[in-house]
Amino acid sequence: MRGVNRVMLIGNLGKDPEVQVLEGNIAVAKFPLATTETFKDRTGKLVSQTEWHTVVLWRGLAELAQKYLHKSSLVYIEGRLRTRSWEDKDGVKKYITEVVGENLIMLDKKSETASHEQDEANSSTSGPTDAPGENTPEQPGF
Repeated sequence: MRGVNRVMLIGNLGKDPEVQVLEGNIAVAKFPLATTETFKDRTGKLVSQTEWHTVVLWRGLAELAQKYLHKSSLVYIEGRLRTRSWEDKDGVKKYITEVVGENLIMLDKKSETASHEQDEANSSTSGPTDAPGENTPEQPGF
């Protein structure tokens, strides 16, 4: 049986996307995304629990993120989990689990003037999300 690696998140950006352009003019964006759940504890008190996720977007989606997203933007991200490892300068092995976004929908209220541009951005696809060198351990931030 095949496995399923699928992630769907709705949350707010913790900071503006950081975008780099790699060899071959391939754009990659990275940003923290906060998802918050609210529930009642045993005493009936409302409790909020926030999880932070590292999101990575490639190519066209990275360019859209750079153009339209900013800190606190509300987005829907669909993608897959990827765990990478690398050795730091002291030779210690480090691990990071990221959400590699394959679909992005901006959920912020849009103004009339930005309506057409945002509709285009929401319907855009970036093609394959695997880029040459995307798993290079020399780039722990990306």
